[in-house]
Amino acid sequence: MKKIVLLLAGMYFSQVMFAQQRSHYTQYILNNYILNPALTGIENYTDVKISARDQWVGLNGAPRTTYLTVHGPIGKKDYRTTATSFEVPGENPRGSSYWETYNAAEPHHGVGMSIVNDRTGNFNRFSANVSYAYHIGISARTSLAAGFAGGISSIGLNTNGKAFFGSDPTDPSVGGAVAKNLRKIKPDFSAGLWLYSADYFVGLSGQQIIPQKLAFVDDATFKTTGKLIPHVFLTAGYRFLLNEDINMLPSVMLKYISGAFKNDYQVEVNTKLQYRDAVWVGASYRQFDGYAAMAGFNVAHTFSISYAYDYTKTDLGTFTKGTHELMIGFLIGNRYGDTCPRNVW
Repeated sequence: MKKIVLLLAGMYFSQVMFAQQRSHYTQYILNNYILNPALTGIENYTDVKISARDQWVGLNGAPRTTYLTVHGPIGKKDYRTTATSFEVPGENPRGSSYWETYNAAEPHHGVGMSIVNDRTGNFNRFSANVSYAYHIGISARTSLAAGFAGGISSIGLNTNGKAFFGSDPTDPSVGGAVAKNLRKIKPDFSAGLWLYSADYFVGLSGQQIIPQKLAFVDDATFKTTGKLIPHVFLTAGYRFLLNEDINMLPSVMLKYISGAFKNDYQVEVNTKLQYRDAVWVGASYRQFDGYAAMAGFNVAHTFSISYAYDYTKTDLGTFTKGTHELMIGFLIGNRYGDTCPRNVW
């Protein structure tokens, strides 16, 4: 039984070499920090996001991802103090007058942290990182941020899972020494750049940027090993003010992951429509995969709730009931009453 367990582990992680190893996030457009540490401290408050993603519902051993991110500014001195800093009753707080008074960020720092847990089948990946970024205005309305994040990833066997080993929790191959062997702790490092203004953003980031071997068994007869490979993300978006009440934000993300997709890349296209600072709806298309619909609302200047549903057009669509993703956000220390982000829309 021990050899079977080791074989399954080896097969799983050899396949990891040819797939996306980091989690999917349909609502990354609401929290680009999860992909790019350069956003650390971009707003005037501490941004907290909690998310849960249940992928391919109905499929045994399907991925389940949860995360917590927290980041905020240090030494940020461009807090808005004019009469237009606060919401005027009857007017859209993100109307034309708001964007006309937009200014680039004063130089400041940002610090943050992220905790991500991703479970697929009997295998679990837990990551904890801290991040730092520096923001500086490069023109009257344009800012540039550079940041990095470092931490650890613990990758191993989830002994509570039933996907590979059945329902017997007393199986010694699951709860004994083998389970300890099937766990590795690896350093985790990412870095990124973020160019942003009143009307657009462009970001470039890399996760898992130091390639590493991943082998669980020190056995000369067991040749199968895996690799942790870099993930590169290029994102861009532009904001249109359709009228005084509605903003539209189309955006695109290009992923480059060697061996994960056809030609090693995958494109995601998103569109978000927001009415004032109150409610929004969105849709996205993920190349080689499927479609998603999203919606959310902001509650005053305290917190937000959003939901996404993914439908896959791959063969998995026959066996699953789609993917659900829920996100809750909190704005802490929001001294000027922003009802939604000023720099990440």
